[in-house]
Amino acid sequence: MKDILLIPNIKIHNANALSSPYTIGFPAMTAWLGFMHALERRLPDEFSDIQFTGLIVSCLDMNLHVYKGKSDYVNSIISTSNPLDKSGKRPSFIEEARCDIEVTIAIECNMNFIDYDNFTACIDKTLHTMKVASGDIISFKSCRHLEVENTEPIGLTKYLMPGFCLVSRQELMRESMQQEKDAIDAMLDYLKITTDIEIDENHIVNKSKPYKKENGWIVPIAIGFQGISELGNLKSTRDLMTSHRFAESVVTLGEFKMSYSFETIDEMIWRFQEYKGNDLYLCHNNFSAKKMESKL
Repeated sequence: MKDILLIPNIKIHNANALSSPYTIGFPAMTAWLGFMHALERRLPDEFSDIQFTGLIVSCLDMNLHVYKGKSDYVNSIISTSNPLDKSGKRPSFIEEARCDIEVTIAIECNMNFIDYDNFTACIDKTLHTMKVASGDIISFKSCRHLEVENTEPIGLTKYLMPGFCLVSRQELMRESMQQEKDAIDAMLDYLKITTDIEIDENHIVNKSKPYKKENGWIVPIAIGFQGISELGNLKSTRDLMTSHRFAESVVTLGEFKMSYSFETIDEMIWRFQEYKGNDLYLCHNNFSAKKMESKL
């Protein structure tokens, strides 16, 4: 039996959509797990024994702040402007992609029997003071505690509908890279749409059929960081007691799936991966795709 803290219909304004240096879209999984960790740290002493061990994110709605004119080929970021400087000019700034998003979050908890009503009321109060993925929490429905069997996810998934849960499809890139493909090429193989076109003797298109290498809503996702320098001390950091290192984003493939398609709750949950001394600081998910024929 799993203890689940359910936070339904969280509306977030101006969340960070720049999930890595070269991907824009759904916020990185490190942002969602970072929110879970921050929420756990803010629990009062009476709930200090509670541990948050994993998180499920179900995306209900998302509006990326971009604009595309009639003659434009690509979208442009809608960004804010900095105030004028002393000379009356706009100072230089780094463009940041933002989005408005609505999600339902389910947090896996380690807890003994407590006053669940008091616990959820405390979470409701704390959420008003927090941010999610650098975005402001506009509204949410009251939290609730659920007890659900891992192998009977319907007790949870009915609250996640009609959203799409993000899961890892890292095995797709691993298979392509084993064929000596570059990581970027392996990723683009699953993101691109190829169209087969048949032209008759009169040079008229007779048939065109677009297809992708893998079925499903496959997207690039950022799942953590890789250290690119040695651990050491750095002046003028916020925490002088913690070692510092430079790092870069780790990007792989993920898939958005409707919550009813999972057989266990563990397939949906994202957790922090234990650090193994390999300079990788990652989030991981245990979803494994099963080849099933469509019932439609």
